[in-house]
Parts: sequence; C-alpha cells; structure tokens
Amino acid sequence: MSEPPEIDILGEPWTVETIPLDDDFEGEVVATLVSRRSETPTERAVLHVHGFSDYFFHAEFGAWWLERGHDAYGVDLRKYGRSLRPHQSATYVADLEEYFAELDAAWERITVRDGHTKVVVSGHSTGGLVVSLWADSRKPPELAGLLLNSPWLDLQGPPALRTAPVGLLLEQVGRRQPMRELRREVSGHYARSLHRDHGGEWEFDLRWKPVESFPVRLGWLRAVRRGHARLQAGLSVQAPVLVLSSDRSSNPQEMDEDVYSTDIVLDVRQIRRWATAVGPHVTYVAVPGAVHDVVLSRPEPRERAYDEIDRWLDAYVLREV
Repeated sequence: MSEPPEIDILGEPWTVETIPLDDDFEGEVVATLVSRRSETPTERAVLHVHGFSDYFFHAEFGAWWLERGHDAYGVDLRKYGRSLRPHQSATYVADLEEYFAELDAAWERITVRDGHTKVVVSGHSTGGLVVSLWADSRKPPELAGLLLNSPWLDLQGPPALRTAPVGLLLEQVGRRQPMRELRREVSGHYARSLHRDHGGEWEFDLRWKPVESFPVRLGWLRAVRRGHARLQAGLSVQAPVLVLSSDRSSNPQEMDEDVYSTDIVLDVRQIRRWATAVGPHVTYVAVPGAVHDVVLSRPEPRERAYDEIDRWLDAYVLREV
C-alpha cells in the first residue's frame, strides 16, 4: 500500500511532497510540490511558481482554480520556502536553467503520474521570467496557457543600470565573486503591506518571505540578467499568454496609500514593453490599484484581476477547438 499523502502547512486538503534533486556546491538540494485536488476528477490543472524572496502560500488563488475545474499545484523552488535547508544560501542559483530540473519533475508528476492533459502555468515576478524561459525551452504539449503575474522582464531603476558597460561589469564580477552580496536598501514596505500582522490581509511565514527580503548575490543577479537577455531577444511560447500587472509603479518613502495600490517592486512600463517578447499570442492587462503580486491586492483590484483571468480562460484556454 502506498503511503498516505502528507498534509501541508496550509492545512488539509492541501498536501505536500518533496522532490529530490541533484546536489550542488552546497550539498543536498530539494524542491517541494504542494497540491490540492478537486473532488471531481479533472484533466485540467494549474501550477504556480513564486517570485524572489517568496514561496507558495496562495491558498485563495488555488481555491479559485479549483472552482473552475482545475487541480491546484504550487512549487517551492530550490532554496526557497519549504525547500530551504540550513546549509543553503537562500534563493541562490548561478543559472536560471537550474530551476528547469524541478519544473520538469513537477511537470512529470502533474501530467504523467496525475493524468493532467491541459495545464496552465502561473509565474509571479522572477517566477514569471523562469516559467517563460522553461516553456520556451521545453514546449510541453500539455501547456494550455501561461499566466504571468507582474513578471520580471528587465532590470528596474535608472537607465544607466541597463547599459552595456554595467552589464559587462556584472558579468565579470558575478562570475568571479558569485556569492558577493549587492549593497541595497530594502524598506520592507511591500511585505508589511501584505502581512496581516503589519496592516495587510495575508498570513505567511516571515522566515520564508522576510520583511526585509533575502540578500541579492551577484552570481544570481548575473543569471537573471542573462535570462532577461534571452527573453528580450524573443521567445516562442505558442500557448496563449496572459500578462497582468498594476497600472502604476511608485517608490514611496513611507507606508502611504501608494504602498497598497501600486507596484513598488518593479516598473510596470518595462513589463508592458517586453510582454510581447514571450510569444505570438499575448494578452496584457493593467489592473488599477493592484500591487506587485496582483492576486494579493486589495479586494476590488483582486476581483478585477480574477475577472480578467476568467475572461482570458474562456476566450483562449478553455475553448475547445
């Protein structure tokens, strides 16, 4: 007899399984697959991939998909959330393609083992970049759609940061000193705006999604910039793509209204600019009043975002050809 599924920290009926991966320079590496299955068998599913300094705690997002006939899955990538081990440098990889191993393993479980033939992949922020590159590389036939929630498609900040000399410097230093930390100031406004103990609505583990974020290491940033370059050169994801973002970015210096109603992490103009680089069939929607993780916005913009996902699903994903 097979072992009963392990109950996840989200509580029953969410279950969790550990995906063993090849060791890296720091030792043991794992990923984690969280899932909730519909009471009615279905061939449809959604897989969510989180962003930087994040993990899967989106029970409401999963429940929304369950109501629409999809089994719900979320993956904690290596060195994030449930997958983070004491000996590891949180969030670090030297190449975004390292994540392909856990996405491949999750995909095999979702499609081959669990029998899903039509799967939507959802990616937030850095996860949006990763799943775009993975979908372009793998081109899985079961991919029914790609949902990108404020994907990180370019380096935010002053234009000087995106010049060739700066890129060359990062390439060189990131290769020679990959574990060197980038000096930066993190206000913590974003995490506070979300967490219910700090004026937000959501419950999440501050060890896995810290108020002041995790360190950014130059080797990791080098990997991200290489990913940006690949995407901006043009991908060819053939499945329908929906890109969601806030309608506005801001840089608040205190916990004011902008913290709760704009993207204070990425520049939405860059998301809008590069969205069509993902593939030939991209729908872009700016959601007024949304925050960086659009489905964690206040109720009104969150409802608008779900309406847009619903409209996209009906028009392009669920439609029988």
